[in-house]
Amino acid sequence: MPDAPLSDNLNRVKPSATLAVSQQARELKAQGVDVIGLGAGEPDFDTPDNIKAAAIRAIDEGKTKYTAVDGIPELKEAICQKFERDNGLHYAPEQINVSPGGKPVIFNAFLATLNPGDEVLVPAPYWVSYPDIAKLCGGSPRIIETQIENGFKLTPEELEAAITPRSKWLILNSPSNPTGAAYSREDLEALGEVLLKYPHVWVLTDDMYEHLIYDGFKFYTIAQAVPALYDRTLTMNGVSKSYAMTGWRIGYAGGPKDLIAGMRKVMSQSTSNPTSVSQWAAVEALNGPQDFIATRNEVFRERRDLVVAMLNQANGLACRTPEGAFYVYPDCAALIGRTGPSGAVIENDTMLASELLADQAVAVVPGAAFGMSPAFRVSYATSTELLQKACERIQKFCASLR
Repeated sequence: MPDAPLSDNLNRVKPSATLAVSQQARELKAQGVDVIGLGAGEPDFDTPDNIKAAAIRAIDEGKTKYTAVDGIPELKEAICQKFERDNGLHYAPEQINVSPGGKPVIFNAFLATLNPGDEVLVPAPYWVSYPDIAKLCGGSPRIIETQIENGFKLTPEELEAAITPRSKWLILNSPSNPTGAAYSREDLEALGEVLLKYPHVWVLTDDMYEHLIYDGFKFYTIAQAVPALYDRTLTMNGVSKSYAMTGWRIGYAGGPKDLIAGMRKVMSQSTSNPTSVSQWAAVEALNGPQDFIATRNEVFRERRDLVVAMLNQANGLACRTPEGAFYVYPDCAALIGRTGPSGAVIENDTMLASELLADQAVAVVPGAAFGMSPAFRVSYATSTELLQKACERIQKFCASLR
């Protein structure tokens, strides 16, 4: 049987490493292995009852048909109010895009704007999908490695050194997946000073973890901190993380009308509208009570502190305390070159993660997937009991290396 006629473009990309780790953990669990999966970026909390009730109500009222391609008017209005309320940003409904998740927002923006050879500037460590989405859309990711001494945040000097005449987009993600690092207003203003010198560079800011912040950190998005960048910024967000609605698949963005129109055109020939019922649930999420977010954040903060403390007690790991999201990104450089339980010398963080899974049944995502090694990502979006158990296993594994 002949090989499938797969495109050269597809050969440029890799499958999602985080999804692969989660699948591997599921398969081992199905075999009866007591696996603790710390790979998924998914809150363990349930979707709030008022949001579920809004979805049920939408079904009962027959709101199950096609909608406008990029979102119902009610959701666009709720998003406009959210941007005004939380970020001091004014967007009209025609400046809003609603897509079936955060990834499609990025796909739509890049398909609408990238030409072959156009560069997408991606600070590392990065969310695993940014470079590959750029490649699938015909662009070329240009990776900018950040430093742990700077809290894994892009500096103005690093940004300026990376910009070329072909640079079209800069991706900013705050708080960050995978590090949890968050940019202050002053950080964003300093980056803005550089960007204002290069009007051909647009900014896609991924604010998906906006409400998951700790220790009194004040969140800002770049169009808010640097108003002069408003006309070339796509401000992206969604309901998945803050509202525990990962499976509902609703992402959204605000930006210039021409860009949003281009994204709508892409959607008209690809996904069409996001799920109608999910859109009505998202209206309730954005307009309804928000007090549960602070309550859940306190649980996440306690889990973060537990995980950071226990990982820093593990032999050979160094873990900074992040400002937000629900990830930590411990450095494991001191463990590379040691001999693992299998008897093999651990050559990199991918091998380290594999040995950890085989020996202690703890699934983490290696730093290679995020563009910066040697490290690995731990998601603490699971129960405190499981986190305690997982960290004890990690400590045992690290102590066993020779």
